[in-house]
Amino acid sequence: MASKQPPDFDVERDFVIGDPDATTTLVWFVDFTDRPTRRMRGVIKRSAARFAQKRAALVIRYLPRSTRGSEIAARAAIAAHAQGKHMAMHNALFSSGRRYSKDLVIELAELLDLDIQQFRADLKSEETTRRLAEDLATADEMGALQTPALFIGDREYDGAWDETSLIEAIRKPLGVRLHLVSTEFVQWAASAGFALVLATLAALVVANVGLHDGYEHLRETVIGLSAGNWGFHLPLEMWINDALMALFFLLVGIEIKREMVGGELSDLSHAALPIVGAIGGMLVPAGIYFAINYGTPTAHGWGIPMATDIAFTLGIMALLGDRVPTSLKVFVSALAIADDLGAILVIAAFYGHGFHLDAFLVAVALFIVMLALNRGRIYARFPYLILMVFMWYFIHESGLHATLAGVLTAAAIPSRRSANVEGIAAQTSALFKLEAQRPDVPVTPGTVARLQASIDRLRDPGFHLQHALENWSNFLILPLFAFFNTGIVILGSSFDAFAPEALGVMAGLVIGKPLGVFLAVFLAVKLGLAQMSDDVNWVQILGAGMLAGVGFTMSIFIGTASFEGPQLDGVKLAILIASLVSAVGGAAVLWMAGRTR
Repeated sequence: MASKQPPDFDVERDFVIGDPDATTTLVWFVDFTDRPTRRMRGVIKRSAARFAQKRAALVIRYLPRSTRGSEIAARAAIAAHAQGKHMAMHNALFSSGRRYSKDLVIELAELLDLDIQQFRADLKSEETTRRLAEDLATADEMGALQTPALFIGDREYDGAWDETSLIEAIRKPLGVRLHLVSTEFVQWAASAGFALVLATLAALVVANVGLHDGYEHLRETVIGLSAGNWGFHLPLEMWINDALMALFFLLVGIEIKREMVGGELSDLSHAALPIVGAIGGMLVPAGIYFAINYGTPTAHGWGIPMATDIAFTLGIMALLGDRVPTSLKVFVSALAIADDLGAILVIAAFYGHGFHLDAFLVAVALFIVMLALNRGRIYARFPYLILMVFMWYFIHESGLHATLAGVLTAAAIPSRRSANVEGIAAQTSALFKLEAQRPDVPVTPGTVARLQASIDRLRDPGFHLQHALENWSNFLILPLFAFFNTGIVILGSSFDAFAPEALGVMAGLVIGKPLGVFLAVFLAVKLGLAQMSDDVNWVQILGAGMLAGVGFTMSIFIGTASFEGPQLDGVKLAILIASLVSAVGGAAVLWMAGRTR
């Protein structure tokens, strides 16, 4: 159930059924001509008999948007209220079919013994018009775009249309309350970034309050698998960085593929600006880092300041609300995705450890099997995930970075055009109609399977896999990665901000990112290679470039592949400082630019 504006009601104005002082208020928007609303009415009526006394009150409002007849019916119910017969007319309208006219509602008024002269006047009175307009306005405010729309408390009910589900939503047992809280948090645009912040703060606290030795022991705890003479063992930190993060890269790969096939990166005219910006935002930071570290053993860390953290960047923009135009959010999203693609290529090419041809050839063979499954239009996701596990192992053994397995799996998962919505709707309607003929018999497994297969066809396999894994990635994998990679001892540390590797990282992210993005976009627009939206100004491009300096996840990931020991701790702290400066600076620039836009 999505959170909406609280449905405050006035006892003197609204049509209220039940005790107005009940602990829960239901607001139901009605369109008499809407078939689904009629079906929901039956659920509400049957549920009302099970409401505990003073448990819930039902407020009825009208949302006649479908036909002219729906407005006449709504006016009739409101007009009948003036003579104390609102619910009588309400029930009569639902019982008389779905075709309404002025003559029909007057006939119903006569059957209800209403004063017909007064009823005729109330049908077209200013009071009825005003009341109907108020209902429509509150529907818009609460997000009720169509009927049936039912709000329980301050949330729209989006559960199943059956009495048990509705009663649970009203009574809110512990499981329902936990579901509501978790859903609301997940739907918050900045939730993924917030989870990363909490994990980072937890790691810093643990490492600086005397628990650092235990923290390090946990990170280095060896976990493995053994079978006969074969064994595979890694420290816990590497299981997270190499194995769990492969799933993160799988999701990143799916997102990149979708954008390249049918998204912002599919049309060169739309993709040119973010791609150019991403290239500038990678080359300039890498160049600054390399220039500072030239001729030193730390020069190989040039890839660290190239990356942009999508979760943090988009989360900050979401917090800025309408101060950031939609076109700029689209630009930054596409830029971050293109940036991730560049980072993935850099990791694969430059940050492996040694090379073993035999294991590499096995990994290639497994990838070829995936491509064969793709070519054979095998849309089930399970075979690809099983092959990904084995490919991950052999890529790890080959010396390349094992997370490459996630990206290759994303590339191999087949895409397909979504099914026709009308056809799926007709098929599911026919299946439900068949089951409705046997109301006392549970739905057969065959029908459930066919319904699931039909719904599954509405989106491509990659989308369903992303949907299944996205929350696990945002709220488990990435926080674990942050926790086990940011436990840096700050109190009493010998951090040197002017050490070449730390200075290169901070200068690359704080200065190089905005400079690279801004210059690349400026040149592309001035040379006619790309076009900037009229909603976006140059100050906002600069602010977006500053936000792109929030490297965090990807930068730390490349840092762990580049350094170790005290140098790695210094690089991680430099990443945290630079990301914080970039986040605050970019948000401030976009805030001011949005206010003056």
